[in-house]
Amino acid sequence: MSGTVVIGLDVGGTSTRALAVTLDGVRLGTGRAGGGNPTSHGATRAAGELLTALRQALADVDPHRVRAGAIGLAGAGRLLADPAGRAAFDDAWRAAGLRCRYAVHGDALVAYASGTASPTGTVLVAGTGAIAASVRDLRLDRIGDGHGWLLGDLGSGFWLGHQAVRRLLATLDAGHDPGGLGRRILTALAGTDEVAERPRDTVSAVVQAVTRHPPVELARLAPLVVDAAVAGDPAGVALLDAAGTHLIATVGRIRPPGAATPLVLGGGLLTGDTPLATVVRAEARRRWPGAPLRAAGDGAAAAAWLAARDLPEVTDPATLHPLLIPPISDRK
Repeated sequence: MSGTVVIGLDVGGTSTRALAVTLDGVRLGTGRAGGGNPTSHGATRAAGELLTALRQALADVDPHRVRAGAIGLAGAGRLLADPAGRAAFDDAWRAAGLRCRYAVHGDALVAYASGTASPTGTVLVAGTGAIAASVRDLRLDRIGDGHGWLLGDLGSGFWLGHQAVRRLLATLDAGHDPGGLGRRILTALAGTDEVAERPRDTVSAVVQAVTRHPPVELARLAPLVVDAAVAGDPAGVALLDAAGTHLIATVGRIRPPGAATPLVLGGGLLTGDTPLATVVRAEARRRWPGAPLRAAGDGAAAAAWLAARDLPEVTDPATLHPLLIPPISDRK
């Protein structure tokens, strides 16, 4: 099977990654470009980033060797329902020299597949936003949250930033010291951690700094909350604990009590040994003690595996999984 090549793409709001790999797990090429999410950047720009990543990945590969491809994308349903957007992606695919068909999958499914080959389980993704999904026969089944910053995404990076600013404003209104986390947020928004002689002036500066930008940019404050929690700041610790409670509650809405299928954790806030991941893993073990906990891995490789599963020569997708996706051990 070494002559057969599949290609996978992990398309996000800030970056697009592509991987060309054989069914024996030999990585032939990788590519990276800017954000390729058509919802965020428009179909034309997104397709251009897709093409850039594809050409890099295929620089030393005959495109005719590629038998299947898959794209992992947030908001995949919107792309599939938009003829102009799909046409732009089709044009980019052909411009890269590819003649095989490609599938488009939601990023939650790709995150799940990057952590396990099991056809049934659950995935929780927390980054700028937050979403949980149950997976059945490697298809998204029930969805929890993912409602966006205005209506949901509880426990997400946006939620952390939003809550941190609200706490800061409440503290200033009460005339109290902002504390460690509050001063970190003040510095990021107002350029100084000093409170004005009239605290209301500082409140106004914070509000103006926030409202000058799109609301979702509050997610950039999330690392400050994490850093404060790591430093032992009570406000930071409390916010991470609350975020973990929200995230587990979201999973609990779609995952039966005592379920023993895998639970995959992904997204920037839950990938690796992050403080929030520690909180979520502890609560997940309490709620689902018999379930394997997996960390999401390489999204582009997972997309390639999803593409390969439909090839007639792939008779055992589970055996293929660790060949295409470097295994990640269970988090302890």
